[in-house]
Amino acid sequence: MPNLGLPRGQLLIFLLQLTSLSVLQVYGIGINYSRDDFPADFVFGSGTSAYQVEGAPFEDGKTPSTWDIFTHDGYVNNGETGDIACDGYHKYKEDVKLMADTGLEAYRFSISWTRLIPNGRGPINPKGLQFYNNLINELITWGIQPHVTLFHGDLPQSLEDEYGGWLDKKILKDFVVYADACFREFGDRVMHWTTFNEINMLPMLGYDAGMMPPRRCSSFYGMNCTQGALDEPYRVAHNTLLAHASAAKLYKQKYKPVQHGFIGLNVLAFWFSPYTITTEDLLATQRANDFYVGWFVNPLVKGDYPDVIKKNAGKKIPSFTKTESLRLKGSFDFLGVNHYASGYVKDQTINPAVETRDLMADMAGLTHVLEYFKDVYGNPPVYIHENGLRTVRNGSMSEELNDAARVKYMRGFIGSVLDALRNGANTKGYFTWSFLDVFELLGGYDSAYGLHYVDLNDKDLKRYPKSSATWYSSFLKKRGIQSVGQGKDSVSELFHSHL
Repeated sequence: MPNLGLPRGQLLIFLLQLTSLSVLQVYGIGINYSRDDFPADFVFGSGTSAYQVEGAPFEDGKTPSTWDIFTHDGYVNNGETGDIACDGYHKYKEDVKLMADTGLEAYRFSISWTRLIPNGRGPINPKGLQFYNNLINELITWGIQPHVTLFHGDLPQSLEDEYGGWLDKKILKDFVVYADACFREFGDRVMHWTTFNEINMLPMLGYDAGMMPPRRCSSFYGMNCTQGALDEPYRVAHNTLLAHASAAKLYKQKYKPVQHGFIGLNVLAFWFSPYTITTEDLLATQRANDFYVGWFVNPLVKGDYPDVIKKNAGKKIPSFTKTESLRLKGSFDFLGVNHYASGYVKDQTINPAVETRDLMADMAGLTHVLEYFKDVYGNPPVYIHENGLRTVRNGSMSEELNDAARVKYMRGFIGSVLDALRNGANTKGYFTWSFLDVFELLGGYDSAYGLHYVDLNDKDLKRYPKSSATWYSSFLKKRGIQSVGQGKDSVSELFHSHL
């Protein structure tokens, strides 16, 4: 908790005003719940993505994606790649059995565009088609809902090379053809489609900061990139939104009447609180929300970008035509939200500064994110697609398996989802990130988020359940009441350690 220059008593009052929760709720003390406290149709699951779990990057007809090239060029953790990852391409049956044993009700995964349609366009790859059919069928056999993401950052490198990928509107046609193939081949069994994972991070990290492929930068925030321009993040955001709207229109007109599924879009959402109660920090906080979330959700709900973004970006941001605006507005059945942490925002002349808060405050943050979507965007159906705690792999299996901090994190955040539900938020599901210790896109194999440990020193990459997997399994199988605050922390200890 930062020092805001307030006496301790006033600081506590300020905290309560920010959270609109009682002290006990802020710190998760004495809140008990079970699976039965959630609606019967509320779904609990876990997830991965294609590049992070499958491996086999050049096997059975698959061609390189931008992530294959990016990692092979040495940009992640001194040259680590997803060439093997968790070898999910070969071990999917074992993994689905593990999901069933854990009690997962749903599994969220992405399709590799270049595994299904090599080079980004042209005929479907029979081997790729067979793999995803087998995976989906295996999930359904075990009673696990498949929730499928079409694009999780791994663009066909051939399209990047040919016309610049997401920078060119040519990508719209290729993406819709790819989406059409997925809907046609898998839509009889897949009821939940997400067009883009963290659509807001592609322009920010790929075209502004240069931390992800295609490693382009704006002049303000770039990581020593040799290519890029100030307008590129806005052009990419524009094209991805139009690609989503076109794919959603296709699905709703051609497939939804027969398949009866749902289509949506995913964003990464922090919960931002003002660093101080000054007008400047309050405005900066709203500006942060608009740039992180409103940039993409406003067009889906209101048909246009937030005014503050249009004002700040000026000529750099494209405008929607009337037809595009109408196509965007309402082009989703649900919104997916990835949420990991919260932060404070302090006004600066260039961009909002974010300071990470403590874990207990973060737990309350997810409640606020869900209530923000309820209050600002008309309470659309929302799935928490990713929520998880990063730990550092240290080589000690015993320490990795005893992930008590992750158990505490999950207890708190699932409790915060329940709080939001009880406050009227239209939340439909919760997925942990991640089911296995996958190849992390920013951290390689140094970072771990998984419910299950993957032994990278074992040639068979054997999986081992962590304490978090055991806890989640117990919760999902309705084995007793879960207490958010259970553990050794006392009320006094929490007050002194976090205030």
